[in-house]
Amino acid sequence: MLASNQPTISDVAKLAGVSIATVSRVMNGGSLVAEETAQRVRAAIMELKYTPRAAARVLASHKTNTIGLLLPEISGAFFQPLLRGVEAGARQVGLDLLIHATREPRHENTPHRTLGEHNTDGLLVFTDSLDQAELVRLHSIGFPVVLLHQTPPDPLNIPVVTIENQSGAQKIVEHLIEVHGCRRIAFLQGQEGHEDSLWREKGYRKTLKTQGIPFDPGLILYGGFNRDEARTTVERMLLDGLQFDAIFAGDDDSALGAILALRQAGRRVPEDVAVAGFDDSSFAHTLSPPLTTVHAPTEQVGREAVHQLVRIIRGEKVEPRMVLPTKLVIRQSCGCQA
Repeated sequence: MLASNQPTISDVAKLAGVSIATVSRVMNGGSLVAEETAQRVRAAIMELKYTPRAAARVLASHKTNTIGLLLPEISGAFFQPLLRGVEAGARQVGLDLLIHATREPRHENTPHRTLGEHNTDGLLVFTDSLDQAELVRLHSIGFPVVLLHQTPPDPLNIPVVTIENQSGAQKIVEHLIEVHGCRRIAFLQGQEGHEDSLWREKGYRKTLKTQGIPFDPGLILYGGFNRDEARTTVERMLLDGLQFDAIFAGDDDSALGAILALRQAGRRVPEDVAVAGFDDSSFAHTLSPPLTTVHAPTEQVGREAVHQLVRIIRGEKVEPRMVLPTKLVIRQSCGCQA
């Protein structure tokens, strides 16, 4: 049962200073509402934490038996296991799957209705593939959403499935320091604002502090979760004469780029520079030398996200934040003979 003081659509209209019809149009994505007015309505919805029961009932009565997956792109080794997990999870429960790559980060006030309540029963949203205004709108109409690798904006109560980034980063940096004696470890960041990269950098910094190694901001460089970006960055590091004895790359694609740049410059891996990555991508064990990395259960993330989304669609309780464990995978690029 809902509490008797649950906010109503009338409360939202009163707080925003608009009519009930205007609130309804905003919640349903109508284009006839001025943006300033729509922003007031969305702010009132968030402040009151309003979730319309009527909208949920309408959604429940018009099932598509389809879920959607929004991604910023479908490239690189990372997305392959994620897609396998989502597809397998959807197939297991008899749901069709629609996938849309947004190609570029979404921005405020940019209409984005490719996937939503009109053609799916719920959405899986990967980081940086849907703007905040659209998340607010979907939440305001009670539409099922599960986020992948990103925290929802306050105060939206949207479930998240992610991995343990910080502890994984700590383990790999500890290994480079304690086993191989590395002291000048460069870290290659992912895209700006990407939560996985931010948590991995926190693990890197925390380990340096714990090990008594002074933090050098000059050793934090951009890898972009991209082989070519990382290769260019490491080439510049070498030309600039930056001193380092190890590279902890934000993901395996950028680790590969680092190895290619080092090899081109005549630096040996791991004899001259140790290299480690993150994700344990399918190619990691085939590199020369095989890549030391952190295994991320990316396929499991996809499966669990589907399970969470199905529970929401069925009106069942879900975990607000599911964090899957990672583990260190020792190979030869760090200097080990494993």
